[in-house]
Amino acid sequence: MSQLMRIRPNVGVFIDTQNLYHSARDYYQRTVNFESLLRYGVGENRELLRAISYVVEREGDTSAWPFIYKLSTLGYKVKRMTLHVHHTTESGKTIWEGNWDMGMCADIVRLVDHLDVIVLGSGDGDFLDILEVMMERGKRVEVIGFKETTAQKLIDGVDKFTHLPDIEGAFMPLRERNNGESLETVAEGTPLESLIS
Repeated sequence: MSQLMRIRPNVGVFIDTQNLYHSARDYYQRTVNFESLLRYGVGENRELLRAISYVVEREGDTSAWPFIYKLSTLGYKVKRMTLHVHHTTESGKTIWEGNWDMGMCADIVRLVDHLDVIVLGSGDGDFLDILEVMMERGKRVEVIGFKETTAQKLIDGVDKFTHLPDIEGAFMPLRERNNGESLETVAEGTPLESLIS
């Protein structure tokens, strides 16, 4: 069906999970509610065509599996990548690498002919070039991220930027432990600190 014949615009949601997770943890000491994020990204009177969450894991680490399962139950297609050693510094520190940027761009290009709206969950300014190409092709481009960690050129360059904390229910609710301390979880039995580090 052509874009002009669609009653409800098709939306693709592409989530740089690590980018949002670390920004929420570092600046707000909270965890993103990816269900609220998806609901907001799709919006009203729009049709979700595809939602993809990109995750990077350490080899052999199973602590994030409940989180990954939860994402899939929310409607995300979860794409996983294992960290690998990029290099070791002279002081012996291991530098790890795991980056989904090219994979995310490839998925956007694969789906572009079926999308009217592209929603990117990331603050990475490296995405601006591909997003500009999408806008040149007549697509509406929206970015959801944290103003503290989103590149200004990305905020300025897209059709709409949303500061994630402004979304209703943006963070997972805090629960209280038996000792009175607050604990935040993404999936039952998965403590915040055991998720994607």
